Amino acid sequence: MAIKLAPITLPATASRTDFDPDFGREVKGVNPGELTPEQFREIETALYTHGILLFRDVTLTPEQQYALTKAFDPESESYGHGNNKTQSTKKSILHPDLKTIPRVPQVQLIGNGTVYNHEGLESAALKHPSHTTFHKTHVSAENEALGFTRFYRWHIDAALYDYNPPRATTLYGITVPEGDRQTVRYGDDDDPSGETLSVPLGTTAFVSGKKMFQILPPELKSFAVRTSVRYAPHPYVWMAPARAKSDGLGIANEGLELPLNELPEWEQSKIKTLPILWKNPVTGELHFQVHPCGAQELIVKPLPLGASREGALYPDGEHIKDLGKVRELLHLMQRPGIAPGLVYPHDWKERDLVLFHNRGLLHTVVGAFKPDQVRAFHQCNLAASDVPTGPTERDIIAWA
Repeated sequence: MAIKLAPITLPATASRTDFDPDFGREVKGVNPGELTPEQFREIETALYTHGILLFRDVTLTPEQQYALTKAFDPESESYGHGNNKTQSTKKSILHPDLKTIPRVPQVQLIGNGTVYNHEGLESAALKHPSHTTFHKTHVSAENEALGFTRFYRWHIDAALYDYNPPRATTLYGITVPEGDRQTVRYGDDDDPSGETLSVPLGTTAFVSGKKMFQILPPELKSFAVRTSVRYAPHPYVWMAPARAKSDGLGIANEGLELPLNELPEWEQSKIKTLPILWKNPVTGELHFQVHPCGAQELIVKPLPLGASREGALYPDGEHIKDLGKVRELLHLMQRPGIAPGLVYPHDWKERDLVLFHNRGLLHTVVGAFKPDQVRAFHQCNLAASDVPTGPTERDIIAWA
């Protein structure tokens, strides 16, 4: 049977005019655990073209999931944060969220509740990340009881120190609890804007990095195409004492980050400096790909010769080290891209496999489970053998 691609079902909240029509496809007619080389090439092209691929009713072993993920980068080997490293780094904000499958350390068990006799793990106590442990402010208990919740942390799957950002992530839903829908509140309970989004319980929410760039005004496109982000060393340890904004898009600037001299030993050569915009290897389009929580500095190139300076930000270039300014600029550019009409909140079913282009999207955990609601997923992404490709000189001239 030939591979068939069908548009994914979008929520009623998706903007009919602004949501990217190329975003997301459901794949039919193929077993993702047993792809031929020719079938994989079709899947690879489809992933980079559409950002997310959904396979329904899949049976997939950890070995097959690892093999599928590795096929996108055959020279990759270790999990995106290093094999067996997230659980050993106690101070990392990721520490409670991931349990490694013993025989396939590139695959992580994530979810909620206690899972028994699972793929070599006698028992695993899983904890769905909650905004109450990471955000500066919280949804009130009264509003939480009414079904209000928040985005947890918009991010790219990446260590952002030492290891290169993975090309693709696979998420496989094994046990998916049912429950009432929840309502994401973008701001604090008393936020006058009142922006909200209805989502399925325990959704994973995705937004397009391509769309995030496309909707920027010209002066911010110029800034983005000329700018790189320098991430903090051991960013998930560095950010752990800090608290996030209410929309999950970056850190509130309160000076709570761990001082650099209190971090685990680090090397200057392993710090990651990456372009804001990453070039799609199939379409050639530019995607706004920044993990705002880990960003520490911005490095801006000057305008190219002959470019108009009218309205341009930092036309002569700049190395921005003021953390508050870094966060202000990133939030200004990224916030429009997570507007309710641009978010795809996936409605998980058991045995769903979601494959997403980690260098083309941002995503976040959403919502809250009760302790007795058991959820078990397998996640796999691999530290890439290369760094993301940024804008070319032609791109800079075109957009600056």
